[in-house]
Amino acid sequence: MAFSLNRIMLIGNLGQDAENRFTTNNLSVTTFSLATTRSYKGKDGNWVNETTWHNIVSYNLPDFYKEQLKKGKKFYVEGRLAKRDYTDKEGVKKYITEVVSEQLIPLEGREGGGSTGGNSYSEKANSYSEPPVDAGTDDDLPF
Repeated sequence: MAFSLNRIMLIGNLGQDAENRFTTNNLSVTTFSLATTRSYKGKDGNWVNETTWHNIVSYNLPDFYKEQLKKGKKFYVEGRLAKRDYTDKEGVKKYITEVVSEQLIPLEGREGGGSTGGNSYSEKANSYSEPPVDAGTDDDLPF
């Protein structure tokens, strides 16, 4: 029996406010970018910060998150890596790698104050789901 694992865990800051859209099948799709930064010592001995931007997509996200997913907010995102392709309006095939979030926890208070560790949001953090199997094709996605 073959075993495989596709799990991503990220803690970072939103690069912009989240975008909310609906597919032609009325499936709610929320997208945003998340920045993670790692530090390492360069060849010259000085510390270097390297930022990586991750494209995040969430399906059927509750309204609670729409007010929380704002530029600069810190979030814990857990999910899986997914690749898809689509053809743009000019007929060019595009390829996208993104994180499909399955758990999303804000790490700052509502006013951006100290860390809450996600405890006050734990019930809501697990209340959304992935799209149903018959959600349609990637052509239904609005991006």
